[in-house]
Parts: sequence; C-alpha cells; structure tokens
Amino acid sequence: MEKNVENFIVVFTSILYEALPFIVLGAVIAGILEEMVPQRVIARLIPRSRVLAIAFGGLLGLVFPMCECGIIPIMRRLLRKGVPLSTCVAYLLAGPIINVIVMLSTWVAFSAPPGFGKDPTLSAIPGANLTSLEMVALRVGLGYLVAFGTALVVEWQYRKHGNRLLLPIAQPPPIPEATGDEATAEPPRPFHRRLGNITETALHDFIDITVFLILGALLAALTRQFFSPADIADRALKNPEVTILLMMGFAVLLCLCSEADAFVAASFTTLPPASKLAFLVLGPMMDFKLYLMYTRIFRPRLIWTIILAVATQVFLYSVATHLVLTTWFSGPPTGAAP
Repeated sequence: MEKNVENFIVVFTSILYEALPFIVLGAVIAGILEEMVPQRVIARLIPRSRVLAIAFGGLLGLVFPMCECGIIPIMRRLLRKGVPLSTCVAYLLAGPIINVIVMLSTWVAFSAPPGFGKDPTLSAIPGANLTSLEMVALRVGLGYLVAFGTALVVEWQYRKHGNRLLLPIAQPPPIPEATGDEATAEPPRPFHRRLGNITETALHDFIDITVFLILGALLAALTRQFFSPADIADRALKNPEVTILLMMGFAVLLCLCSEADAFVAASFTTLPPASKLAFLVLGPMMDFKLYLMYTRIFRPRLIWTIILAVATQVFLYSVATHLVLTTWFSGPPTGAAP
C-alpha cells in the first residue's frame, strides 16, 4: 500500500514539474500577445487562403516551441486576436511535435545503442533498425498530416457553426472599423500600465489552465497504478492493429509531456515502430489533461470533432506505416533468385 501511494505521488509530481514551466512560459507569451500585438496586425499576417493558413499554422511550433500544455494559453489569445480557428487548431495539434526541442529529444531517445542491429530478436521486427533521424522524420510527418487533416475538418465545422464552437472567453471581439485617423483611436499607454496588463493576463491564464492540469495529472497518476509499459508489452498481440490501438490508449492514459514521451516509447523495444509512432503522435494531441484543458476553450461539439478526427487519422496512418515498413524491410520471397 505504501509503495502504491509513493508511486502515485511520484507520478503526479513528475507530470506537474514537467508541464508547469511550459505553462508559465505560454502564459507569459499569451499576455504579451494580448497587450502588445494589435488584432488588425495579426489578421493581416494570416494568408487569405484558408488552406494556406492551416498549413502555416501547422508550422508555428518552429516559432513558438512549446509543449502541449504551454500552447493552449497562447492559442486562446491568438483566437482572441482573430486568428482563424482552423489555423489555431493546426498549431495546437502540430506545435507539440514540430518544434526543435521535441525533435531533438526524439532523436536522442531513438539513437540505437552499439550492437543493436546485431540482435536477431529485434532485427526480426520490420523497421526495428530505423535510424533515429528516420523516426524523427516519421513522427514529424505523421503529426503534420494529422494536424492538417483535423484542421480541415474543423474549418468545415466552423463554416457551419461559426464562433458557437468556442466558449465566450475564446471568441474574438469584433475588429473595429478603420477610420481616417487610426493613430488617435487609442492613446498610447505608459510602460508600467502595459506591464501590469501583461502580468494580469498571464496570471489569469496560468491559474485557469493549471487547475485542469492538476486534475489531469491526478487521473494519469491513478491510471498508472493499474497499467505500466510492461503490461502493454506483455499484452501486445501479434496483430499490429491491436498493438497500435493499445499504444494509442496508453498515450491517452499516461499524459506525458511531448518533450519526454519519446524516451518512454523507445523503451518498448519489442514493439514495431508503427505502434511507437501511434503513441508519439497521439499523446501530444489528446490525453486526459488536454481534454480537460480543451473544455476551457472549445464547446463539446468541437472537442469531439477533434478527438474523432485525430484518433481516426493516427490509427489509419500508423497501420499504413506498418504495412509500408513490413513491405520495405521484408526479405525477398521464398524461392526468389538471390
């Protein structure tokens, strides 16, 4: 009993310690966006073509390298500035994967130890000898495809329902009409007042999001008392579709930070790469804590649209990846000429 309580506390605190620095950074950036960047300027930076805007949003993680927790307050402020919902969703989903920090951690986690390729047990797994750079490329590529496809679905929903998909706190205010003397529309504010507004906005976002991070961390810590990586590896069947679904469920339950999850995925040495990719792509897009955080921005209709679109694409792309790797790394047919 004492061991279980100790494990619960360790898991709970580790999730908080991993996520809190990024929530603080995200809240600060959100406060700066709210106070310093005019809404009209943001609107002009987004491409007019909605498809190009979604493609642009999927790459914003290269500019704002945040984990999934830190992105949420930034995205909410971008919505308030008039950035299209589909563009923000593309950033929300792809940003935790397509950033330098996460790509570097994935590369390090999947760097094969010396003699790995000589292990006949592991070499028998199709694609088990993928290089770390190939794993990074697959994770980034699949993550971008899933984010782009989901954002297109969200855009279709937005054309039908508009801002009713968002809670009032995330809905953008109307852009004021341009006048002949825009410069005098709002008098410049002193630095100390701007700093106070930034601090107030950042503190509000930090408290609002942290409450739901704590609830998600509690759920994840409780779940890990019943499931472990060893359980998934032991119960993984030879059917690749079942293994992929198991790893997707594990990603939702663990609530790992995108900057640390690659080390957990790499520890499943006996699983095919496609199963690990399902874990690495789905986790930063959907888990317990993220679902609770989404409820502070999105209406239920939009939340379930995102969940279904993301889960379906991750499963299909992972199965397709497994088939490609199996074909690619399988030997010549029996009886074929050398």
